[in-house]
Amino acid sequence: MINGPLLHPPLLHALAAAGHGAKILVADALYPHSTGAPATASRVYLNLCEGMVPAQAVMDAVSQSVAVEAITFMATAEGKASETVVDCQQRLAGHRHGNGQTVAWSGLERWAFYDACRAPDVCLLIATGERRPYSNFLLTIGVP
Repeated sequence: MINGPLLHPPLLHALAAAGHGAKILVADALYPHSTGAPATASRVYLNLCEGMVPAQAVMDAVSQSVAVEAITFMATAEGKASETVVDCQQRLAGHRHGNGQTVAWSGLERWAFYDACRAPDVCLLIATGERRPYSNFLLTIGVP
């Protein structure tokens, strides 16, 4: 079920077509958009200019529109959460899905993250204008 403030028709269409367990990739400007997701995944390009649209804005809008049960992020080379990830974790700390459960967060190293993003259950890639490195998120849609 779609809720929230989104107005972007292709993004709304792709989210409406996704179901429970489907995955959404929110990718930074440095991500390989053409090869980093299955060919069957819809692609929505919001990367008009550097910094437009930032990953945080996309994460806010998507999380208000669909129930997100889990988020996997690309860990830094040191295996940590990037500045953008920490910002998103703080902003989404109050997000709940099905029966009031909180979002499960986990990190994957770069190459494992790329592999996860090429899995057949990734239905949508959203290209952002985010220039901060390691600002990539794989969201799993849950039950409202």
